[in-house]
Amino acid sequence: MPRLTPFSTRASGHHGSSLPPYNGRGGGDGHGGDDGAADAPNFMPDSMPNYGERLRRARLGLAVVMTPVAMLFISFTAVYLVRRGFLSFDQSQIAYIRTWIPVRLPWMLLLVNTAVLIVSSFTIDMARREITREAALAPVQSIPGVSLGDERRFPWLSLTTLLGVAFLVGQLFLWSKLSSEGFHLAGGTSSSFVYILTAMHGLHLAGGILALIFANIATVLHRPVETRRIVVDVTSWYWHCMTALWIYILALFSFAAQ
Repeated sequence: MPRLTPFSTRASGHHGSSLPPYNGRGGGDGHGGDDGAADAPNFMPDSMPNYGERLRRARLGLAVVMTPVAMLFISFTAVYLVRRGFLSFDQSQIAYIRTWIPVRLPWMLLLVNTAVLIVSSFTIDMARREITREAALAPVQSIPGVSLGDERRFPWLSLTTLLGVAFLVGQLFLWSKLSSEGFHLAGGTSSSFVYILTAMHGLHLAGGILALIFANIATVLHRPVETRRIVVDVTSWYWHCMTALWIYILALFSFAAQ
C-alpha cells in the first residue's frame, strides 16, 4: 500500500518545483485503527508523477542537444569565412586572385521568411504560457464542485505548426529562385554554402515541427496536461533557438555578400 503524505508537506510539482523523496512505510497498522482513515482526504499517494523533475530533465536534455547543433553551425561559419577570403594562384596572370563569387540573394523573400519565423516564435511562446497556466489551474479544477467555466483557447500550437510549414515552403521558393538565377548546389563554393546552411537549418526546424504535431495530437487525445506542458515547453525553447539561429545565418549571408 503506498505511503500517504499530507499535501502541506509536499510540493505540487508545478512550475518546476520538485517533490521530496520518500523512504520507509507509513505509520499505520494497516487495519484502519490509526488516524489514516480520518485524514485520508488530506493525503496523496507517493506514486504521483514528479512533473517538475521531468521538466527540468527535459530542459537539460534540450541544452545537451543544442550544444552539438551550435558547434556544427559554428564550424560551418568558420569554413565559410575562411573560404571567402581564400586566394588562388592564377598562372595566366601570374598573381593570386580571389575566386569567391558572391551570391545574389533574393533578400525580399528572405525577409518574408524571417518575419514568418519570428511570428511563429511569438505564437509558440503564447502556447507555452497558456499550457503553463492550464497546468497551474489543474489542481483547482480537480476539486469536486469547483468550476472555472468554459474558457475558449486560441489554437496557438496549430498556428505555429502552419507558420513553420510556411517557412519551409518559403525556403523551397528561395532555392528555386537561386537555381533560376544560375546559383546551384554544385555551382560554386559560395552558392554551395548557401544551400548547405539553409538546408541544415530547415532540417532542424522540421524536427521542431514534428514535435509540434505530436503536441497537437496529445491535445486532441486529451493527454495529461502536465505531460503536454513538458512537450510544449521544451519545443518552444527549441523553436526560439531555431529562430535565433536563422537570424544569425541571415546576418552571415549579409556579411558575406559585401
